Amino acid sequence: MYSDPKPSFSFLILLFLRLQPLIFSLSTDALPPPTVCIVGSGIGGSSVAHFLRHYFHPSPSQPRPPNIKIFERSYVVGGRMATVSIGGETFEAGASILHPKNYHALNYSNLLGLKVKPPPASEDDDSMSLGIWDGKKFVFKTLQVDSKFPLVQKIVSYVNSFRIFFRYGFSLLKMGSFVESTVDSFLKYYESPERRPIFETVDEMLKWAGLYNLTTQTLQDELIGIKLSPLLIEELVTVITRINYGQSVSISGLAGAVSLAGSGGGLWAVDGGNWQMASGLINSSDVFLHLNEEIESISYLGEYYELNSTKGNSYSCEVAVVATPLDEVNIQFSPAVSIRERKLQHTHATFVRGLLNPAYFGLRTVAEVPELVGTLEDPDLPFTCISVLKQHDENDIIYKIFSREPMSDALLDSIFSARLQTNRINWGAYPHYKAPELFAPFILDGQHLYYVNAFENAASTMETGAVAAENVARLILSRYFGEASLQSSNLQSFSPDADVSHFDL
Repeated sequence: MYSDPKPSFSFLILLFLRLQPLIFSLSTDALPPPTVCIVGSGIGGSSVAHFLRHYFHPSPSQPRPPNIKIFERSYVVGGRMATVSIGGETFEAGASILHPKNYHALNYSNLLGLKVKPPPASEDDDSMSLGIWDGKKFVFKTLQVDSKFPLVQKIVSYVNSFRIFFRYGFSLLKMGSFVESTVDSFLKYYESPERRPIFETVDEMLKWAGLYNLTTQTLQDELIGIKLSPLLIEELVTVITRINYGQSVSISGLAGAVSLAGSGGGLWAVDGGNWQMASGLINSSDVFLHLNEEIESISYLGEYYELNSTKGNSYSCEVAVVATPLDEVNIQFSPAVSIRERKLQHTHATFVRGLLNPAYFGLRTVAEVPELVGTLEDPDLPFTCISVLKQHDENDIIYKIFSREPMSDALLDSIFSARLQTNRINWGAYPHYKAPELFAPFILDGQHLYYVNAFENAASTMETGAVAAENVARLILSRYFGEASLQSSNLQSFSPDADVSHFDL
């Protein structure tokens, strides 16, 4: 007589192993994926969303990618990347130029299929005419020749290079070495993630790349230390820092080096507006976008954060990211967060279609006025620079003016002999740099509230925003989702055909 056959122990184990994926799938599918809320749709916020998608890898504990919500208080995306239309032309109104070694921005442009272009002639020092104005006279001017012949232009370029070298000497080479050394250190942030740590503080991020010491003293002290000519510091370097950061050579050394790097050759921009990088990254990252919705409070409630907007809406998320400067927004945190108070440097961008008044500069004709007029550090000077963006004809030119204070109509009427159109934009553009710099933390509360713009006290550019955002995305994945959810080879495809609302300023 035979008994009923019983399954062997090995058979049961084999059956369990085969059913385990199904059991796991049924149990985890019932759990909603966590939500990451990002406040700000500029280069920082859009880059965080992109890198969260880029690096996320499903794991047993986190099989599904997070939901991502982006909140933008404006009607448009892009933050401080925006355009302005004047005289039938579109120009960058905010962040305008990119360096040839801004590899995140280059990668974004390639992946999104964006067309790149050189900046206007006045923003590329290889082709512009330059004048340094002290309020009474031009202390230095390059030669100007109105010729379309390439040979003539080349000869003029060589003559101007000689004149600049004759005025500032070998200090120009020392300045170049200083900038090149800084750029080389910055390139460490593009090393493969396997070789690059994830940083919880800006201090350790800068120290790892060998850049921290540059934030501890002023640009002027750095340049005196490498024995730069006082004349070069007082004139050309000052002109560059005033144009790029609206500040003098008393800014911190790293911000100053970044400013000098932004005056070199090979600069570029996205055709149609740099804001398209943020738009494209948001479109391609499967994001829930809330335009015209300002977040007024962020509260940590133990297991999640509650975000309340000025529209009266509440949102819950496991991770919250602030990707906008906290200096001039009124977000209430509960519990309160403590960061060092920081002042933003405002730049007033004034766009004028018209004609300069040559008499204002002590000249007889408009043709004698350089395409780029930079200024020395003098509190009585009403602008930091005036540049030509587009010349339609000899009586119809579009100019861009940067100033620390608003340009009144009376002041503009003294600088211009004719004004057909005037647009004014006030940017809270970048921090007011002061060495030694102190940095806010990337992690604001010890939990999962992150601050991308903490890095801005080192240097503020589109690329530094992307670099900081990439680190924050890796920080989120490693701390909340676990190391198993973080990988470097999960590059997503992009779909630039979708559109995100944008209008010119």
